Amino acid sequence: MLATTSAFAPTVGFGVGRQNQCRFQSAVADAPTETSVGTGTEIRNIAVIAHVDHGKTTLVDALIRQSGVFRDEQQQNEAGERVMDSEDQERERGITILAKNLAVMYNGVKMNILDTPGHADFGGEVERVLNMADGVLLVVDSVEGPKPQTRFVLDKALQKGMKALVVVNKIDRPSARPEYVVDKVFDLFCELGASDEQTDFRVVYASGLNGIAGHEPDTLKEDMSPLFDAILEAIDGPTIEKEEPEALQALVSNIDFDNFKGKMGIARISNGSVKAGQPVALVHPDKEKKTGRLGGLFVFDNLGKKEVEEAHAGEIVMFAGLPDVEIGDTLVTNENSGANAAEPLPPIAVEQPTVRMTIGVNKSPLAGREGKFLTSRMIRDRLFKELDRNVALQVRETESADRYEVSGRGQLHLTVLIETMRREGFEMEVGPPSVIYIENEETGKMEEPWESVEIRAPEEYMGSCVDILNQRKGELQDMGLEEGEGMSIVKYLVPTRGMLGLKSSLLTATRGTAIIDSVFDSYRPKIAEAIQARDKGSLLAFADGASTTFGIEGAQDRGRLFIEPGDDVYKGMIVGINQRPGDLEVNVCKTKALTNMRSANKGITTGITAAVDMSLDACVEYIAADEIMEVTPSLFRMAKNPAMAGKKSKK
Repeated sequence: MLATTSAFAPTVGFGVGRQNQCRFQSAVADAPTETSVGTGTEIRNIAVIAHVDHGKTTLVDALIRQSGVFRDEQQQNEAGERVMDSEDQERERGITILAKNLAVMYNGVKMNILDTPGHADFGGEVERVLNMADGVLLVVDSVEGPKPQTRFVLDKALQKGMKALVVVNKIDRPSARPEYVVDKVFDLFCELGASDEQTDFRVVYASGLNGIAGHEPDTLKEDMSPLFDAILEAIDGPTIEKEEPEALQALVSNIDFDNFKGKMGIARISNGSVKAGQPVALVHPDKEKKTGRLGGLFVFDNLGKKEVEEAHAGEIVMFAGLPDVEIGDTLVTNENSGANAAEPLPPIAVEQPTVRMTIGVNKSPLAGREGKFLTSRMIRDRLFKELDRNVALQVRETESADRYEVSGRGQLHLTVLIETMRREGFEMEVGPPSVIYIENEETGKMEEPWESVEIRAPEEYMGSCVDILNQRKGELQDMGLEEGEGMSIVKYLVPTRGMLGLKSSLLTATRGTAIIDSVFDSYRPKIAEAIQARDKGSLLAFADGASTTFGIEGAQDRGRLFIEPGDDVYKGMIVGINQRPGDLEVNVCKTKALTNMRSANKGITTGITAAVDMSLDACVEYIAADEIMEVTPSLFRMAKNPAMAGKKSKK
């Protein structure tokens, strides 16, 4: 437990003026540096896991707001909604991308809460964070029940022997069916081979948006106290084998950067204790030992961190002073040159990537007009720096000195990285996504990744969805109707090759009503036939120049355009989607011939159709194998790959 009392320990209950008073203590202390941090039953390390859009971050928000983190209502309003989704892309996309830590105090027990992403492409963040937790809050939607990503994250937690506290969220929805959802969750536990102790899970019903929870779906309290109490009762404290300082073992699971302290490691102390300033070492089974001295020791404190002199087993700490720290290293003592130091812990194991893209120097005729970072050295340094935190990412140098192969868990995983670099001022050339094949060691045959896909759409569009999935070599697993909402559900196994560009096709076929969830399933023998991706060709610019109104008027009859009058184009640049298969060159720079003759139809004007607005994700889905994308801080351009065009002409 914290050695000194809290600087402010509000006796305010959950909300203003409520009678149900539940005393919270803030982990903040304005007093001098703490001397030590508690152990064992006084700490709960919990990871919040869920499928995307099941209200996980909103639930964590409710826990934050009701735990005395904010001084008053004004500070709450300044913080806004979804406090944990602090990155710009997270707020824009409405998803959690990076796992984050916070800590609150409840009835004298410190709760380290780890908020994790719900999207399958960021599963590496979940696998990494679970190493710091002792139990999990499994958040499930009260209508949808368990989804593909629910299975993935729960499987990882059960494999580590963790207990789960099931939170049926969004219980206030009119179509909520809590009994059905709990039954489905129990079935999922059994399917994943959970032990009897794990299967006997506790259930709490909650509405994160309204900040209410209860032990029964129809009797909810006006606050989140039932959930806090359930965490203390259902989730065990850290299991500590040794508390001696020389037994120190802390697996680094995350990296942070501070403008003043530099690179900082985040680790959960499994055994022993650590003091600020003591000599330590970073060890890894496959790497050389790195020694140093702790320049600073911190623990998580509400939404920030607090410096301490000493921390004990069970606590999650952040430390500075070791610039070479990497995820997967084990922090051990280096007293007496490490003579009595403990052995390194097993490094973090994450699933292998399934999709790759190339990122390199922009070589288009319009390159270098906007970006601050243009050279291959700058791009290379940035990509390899990303590996410090993004454990599921892989970067490899190619035969070309100015192009790098980047592999990730899915298309979204890679596009988030590209968008981040674009906002930092990078200008680059991006190749189309492709899947990663592996060779089966037993059979010697090539295998490709397959994904489990679940699609919800109105019944009248389900025929179109099934047709698209069949064209992409999908295998039907299940089909049915969802009760109450008039939606049909179809489950398929689809090759990852077929998943590339699938989202835009399904949204077009269902007029934007389809909800698509997918997660990696397994590697299976590679399908020999080609998988149809795009059924229409591209409109290509005929020459370099600026597009004109007259040129666009003539070109828009051939298909839908991406450009507007005045936009710069170059030969081979993709300016639109052709109505038919195959590519077609159009002259969008053509100007109207001027004569001194009065035309009979001079007063007749043709309207220009608005250009199709293509986002980064839409561009990545659109480009084919012989096309590339040019990414600048303000624009996305697509073009035919000149290198591939040259190969074709030689044949």
